[in-house]
Amino acid sequence: MSQLVGLQKKWMLGLLFLMFMIQTLAAQVSALQLFVDLTPEGQTLKPLPGTYKGAITIRKAIILDGGGEVILDGDSLGTVLTIVADGAIVRNLHIINSGVSHDQVDAGILVEADGVLVEDNTLENVLFGIHLKSAVESTIQRNSITSIDRPLTLRGEGIRLWNSVSNHIEKNKLVGVRDVFFTNSPSNYFVDNEVLNGRIGIELIFSPGCEITGNLFHNNEHGIISIYSDSVIIRNNRFQHQNKLLGSAMAVKGSSKVLFEGNEILDCAIGLTANAPIFPENTISLIGNTFAYNDVAIYFYGDRGGHILHDNVFRGNFQQVVVTHPSAAVDNDWVGNYWDDYTGFDLNGDGIGDTPYSSYLYSERLWMDRDMARFFRGTPMLEMIDLMERLAPFSDPPLVLRDKKPRMNPEFLPSWD
Repeated sequence: MSQLVGLQKKWMLGLLFLMFMIQTLAAQVSALQLFVDLTPEGQTLKPLPGTYKGAITIRKAIILDGGGEVILDGDSLGTVLTIVADGAIVRNLHIINSGVSHDQVDAGILVEADGVLVEDNTLENVLFGIHLKSAVESTIQRNSITSIDRPLTLRGEGIRLWNSVSNHIEKNKLVGVRDVFFTNSPSNYFVDNEVLNGRIGIELIFSPGCEITGNLFHNNEHGIISIYSDSVIIRNNRFQHQNKLLGSAMAVKGSSKVLFEGNEILDCAIGLTANAPIFPENTISLIGNTFAYNDVAIYFYGDRGGHILHDNVFRGNFQQVVVTHPSAAVDNDWVGNYWDDYTGFDLNGDGIGDTPYSSYLYSERLWMDRDMARFFRGTPMLEMIDLMERLAPFSDPPLVLRDKKPRMNPEFLPSWD
């Protein structure tokens, strides 16, 4: 009898201990929103290490610092963390498991405030990473973002800006997200980020005046796409190993006064795709870029030129320039570019070729005009046809472009008068 009583006491004590642990865990999971609400404005909240339930909303300008030991788990429902207070700061959190609704834009972090700082966070298994909605002068920096494991087109944007102005997106690393997306979001800065293994590195739609500088775009289907976004600066970026058929490292449509300067485009299907300028102000400028070992360095479509291309380097590309109409490139302003297939001389030693660099359409017309002929591109058969056309053309080949002052050395930059 005494043994039975002892077992009952042990059972009761075990049950009480289990209930205590369950209550403690439940309190930990549900209390973070209460702690956030109770933290005075301007003060710092550092929760105890552990996992907390998501759907947290910050309504005051506080600092939420996870110290690298706090996990916010969205439990695959909705947005994990929402910021609606101007001047709030969120740092050092591990945010996981957002919802999966594209219609609701389920994200790891939603920012609907101005002057917000989001830094040093890790976001994993989230549909959309960080979503700025009508946000002004906020900073998103040094965050690591990966998407939900599903087909690439069914993922969300790693960073998404809608109707947001003058924000700084800096030094973030995005792996396996679908896109980075700016829409109706002028004058934003995207600087020193890494975008890897996605669909589109960054897409601008109706987002003029943005600056994209010093970023790495690696193994994406496309790099930068600018659509109806004027006065965009794209400078000192590196695009590499973007080999999907017809994918472009850089693409421009309907955008005016876009500057491409100092970029490196390496081992891509197409380096730049650009449409013909409809109006004189629709021109783009390419200054000091390097196009190396691409299938096609530049592809111009349309029937007129007018773009500015100075001091660029073209080397090791299968095709330097491809056009849908000969006048799409010949009317561009080509000056001082380096062409590795230039066969002229520099007898006076000024670093500039004595004769212009000229490019004509020969056998390229076959695979440009007929998609099925692309399979034979680079084969001995097509090379033989190309040689025959060059040696004894049946008609004068169309002129694609003429650079009146080709550089002899890719490292030499002369000063133009």
